[in-house]
Amino acid sequence: MKEHQKKIIESYVDSYNNFDINGMVKNLNDNIVFENISNGNVDLRTEGINEFKKQAESAKQYFSKRKQTITSWNFNNSKVSINIDYKAVLAIDLPNGMKSGDTLELKGKSEFEFENGKIKSISDKS
Repeated sequence: MKEHQKKIIESYVDSYNNFDINGMVKNLNDNIVFENISNGNVDLRTEGINEFKKQAESAKQYFSKRKQTITSWNFNNSKVSINIDYKAVLAIDLPNGMKSGDTLELKGKSEFEFENGKIKSISDKS
């Protein structure tokens, strides 16, 4: 089970890095719940594969390049968490003063929950 989960997550991260939305969703449950959590606050939540796709498509416009690098794994039955180093180059100016071409670097954690061999929830925390 662990190897299967690892392959699915690696495929998801590779697809994310390559702006491949179809690759990102191929192993997601139809009722996928996605949350983005910054400083302990949920600043984005989607429910269902269509909402997830819509959000993923709109997020592509923010970056000209992006890369998540997995630095560690933690397996706990149906839940898997990864620590990531995140680096992206902005494609647009942001309200916080960052400009197109600026590099964003973060450390974060993504938590995946599996059900019937597919991802049923993802929480990205930074």
